[in-house]
Amino acid sequence: MTDITSATIAILATDGFEKSELFEPRRQLGEAGANVVIVSPGKSEIRSWDKDDWGESIAVDRQLADVSPEDFDALVLPGGQINPDVLRADKDAVSFVKAFFDTGKTLAAICHAPWLLVEADVIRDREVTSFHSIRRDVENAGGLWRDEPVVCDRAVVTSRNPGDLDAFCAKIIEEIREGRHKRKAA
Repeated sequence: MTDITSATIAILATDGFEKSELFEPRRQLGEAGANVVIVSPGKSEIRSWDKDDWGESIAVDRQLADVSPEDFDALVLPGGQINPDVLRADKDAVSFVKAFFDTGKTLAAICHAPWLLVEADVIRDREVTSFHSIRRDVENAGGLWRDEPVVCDRAVVTSRNPGDLDAFCAKIIEEIREGRHKRKAA
């Protein structure tokens, strides 16, 4: 069991993340007492995508090459279309997601971010949700897709869109408090 006030949570993102899907978890998890760390491959600052144009930027706290899954109690993957599409083509990002999954700690993905779970091959036979447009991708990877605000299967937390952020963040906090989960490989 992990006290949220002693938890360190990574948010893995790059340019093109959905603004609310990074900023809101960072705010809610931080207000709950967690130390939230922005991780990105090879950038010192990343820019959001906000509706139909580039939005607000945020400083990167740690480079992906300099972190390990053991550094964190949870991993959050914000969506948007650009961010997860770029990250799923980055072998180091995919390897990090897979290695994090293997720890049994809380792994959370919202909107299009389940693309990273698909690429890491960790959703087979797991209940998940996502933005509706990638439902077939999730199902083709063996995921059991559900149209619900938040779906959790052994500490893999998924949500559909920014409208689900409150439920998504609350479930992340609950799962961190529960601690590591035993998972058999996907």
